Amino acid sequence: LALMELPPDSNARETIEEIEMAGQRAAELARQMLAYSGKGRFVVQRIDLSGLVEEMTQLLRVSITKSAVLDYHFEPGLPSVEVDTTQLRQVVMNLVINASDAIGDDDGKIIITTGVMHADRDYLSETYLPQDIQEGEYVFLEVEDTGKGMDAETRGRVFDPFFTTKFTGRGLGLAAALGIVRGHRGAIKVTSEPGKGTTFRLLLPAAGPTAESSDTAGSSARPPRVWRANGTVLLADDETSVRNVTARALETFGFKTIRAVDGQDAVELFIRHRAEITCVLMDLTMPRMNGEEALAALLAIDPYVRVVLMSGFAEQEAMARFTGKGLAGFIQKPYEFERLRETLRAVLEAAPPSTAGYRRASSA
Repeated sequence: LALMELPPDSNARETIEEIEMAGQRAAELARQMLAYSGKGRFVVQRIDLSGLVEEMTQLLRVSITKSAVLDYHFEPGLPSVEVDTTQLRQVVMNLVINASDAIGDDDGKIIITTGVMHADRDYLSETYLPQDIQEGEYVFLEVEDTGKGMDAETRGRVFDPFFTTKFTGRGLGLAAALGIVRGHRGAIKVTSEPGKGTTFRLLLPAAGPTAESSDTAGSSARPPRVWRANGTVLLADDETSVRNVTARALETFGFKTIRAVDGQDAVELFIRHRAEITCVLMDLTMPRMNGEEALAALLAIDPYVRVVLMSGFAEQEAMARFTGKGLAGFIQKPYEFERLRETLRAVLEAAPPSTAGYRRASSA
């Protein structure tokens, strides 16, 4: 919201963008913990590997020993890779922290390089890889350190769970990294000798061009049409700050808002204001009556009411839970406002099962 309200030339923009990025990293950590506890799913998307590592530079800088210098070599224009960004950031952090530990208190350097290469069968045979991995074009991330290096025996055990050369081990770091890379159909090559440092090269399959990018190649870019809505959204969230910020966002889209403090309040407000409410946006976890109970109550009042639920749980889990229960849409917290706008747009522009009881938002 602050970025939306600031002029483009404001001196505060860079600071707020840093705050936003820190919040996104915290959100990704929460999603990662949900996934490891079995309550979330990883989400694969196309990304630029150099861009992802570049975003992490400040985080990496404060995570390593003060005696080490970070040196970056990012190749521009890399092919995209299809990864879960939370997992891949974990791999990058593990490799860089491992390099920092190898340097210890001595002066040294950690060199992070990205690039693209063709990996043939001979090269792949020297890596830690799934058996069915194919020859072809790979995007690579290389983390090189000038630390103490490893002998052949240590190299052979470096990915074993709980194996460590440090006095206090860190558990599943490199073992988890290898598992993540294998899950992305990639590979890792390790090069190291005592006294000559260590290099980890992570290979990820290059993604081919998308149909969308092929269709739009060479065409002149047109500015996107900004969707504006009218009508009233009944917003229910028991967190005051979330409720207020979300209401402000909805109002910038063109909606009026009615705010409810929990599920029971939402049902009571819907009964009083049913004729003017365009859709309902509700948190899943609330006191007195949670989102699932409130959804059932609202549908009993109006079978055509459009309800969008919000939750920190993964979208796949939530949609599977509510299949066939009349849910119009779902958005995972935390979300960017553009994602909220597009979710509401999709819900409100979808063909209704019946025109009765629906109040459609207009677009311009």
